[in-house]
Amino acid sequence: MRFNPEADIPTAADIVNTWSREGLVAVLREYGEEPRAGAIASAIVRQRPISSTVQLASVVAGAAGRQSGRSSRTHPATRTFQALRIAVNDELNTLTTGLQAAVDLLAPSGRLAVISYHSLEDRRVKTFLAREAHQPRVSLVNRRIIRPSAGEIAENPRSRSARMRVAQRLAE
Repeated sequence: MRFNPEADIPTAADIVNTWSREGLVAVLREYGEEPRAGAIASAIVRQRPISSTVQLASVVAGAAGRQSGRSSRTHPATRTFQALRIAVNDELNTLTTGLQAAVDLLAPSGRLAVISYHSLEDRRVKTFLAREAHQPRVSLVNRRIIRPSAGEIAENPRSRSARMRVAQRLAE
């Protein structure tokens, strides 16, 4: 799950097998928006050591049940895996750093298009762009998010959660 396998940061296995129940609950709630975070964290702690993703998915599915999956298209462990990936890679802080660098590098009238794939990313992008528009360093090209069409989703089902926001750098 690490974007940089050489980095000296905790792995998902480290988090699953060593963090406290309370730490796991916090990660699952904050980064996975998991409503059954407590039950899942308790099940993980009871089943340690967890040595594979298949085992983790099974533990989570048993604790969360089907209701934790967003729909029949998603597995009940999807939110847990998302939370672990975000925690391992510090993705939300990295996203903010990247957004700041992108706006700093934009030429006057240059456009920045950002596609996010889950609500935490989209919320971070929306807040960042609104703050930049208030300063004002950019103007928002689209007030509402751009979503994939039914045709795009039919061609590429993974696009169903994509959300795009666009901003344009103001002339100095």
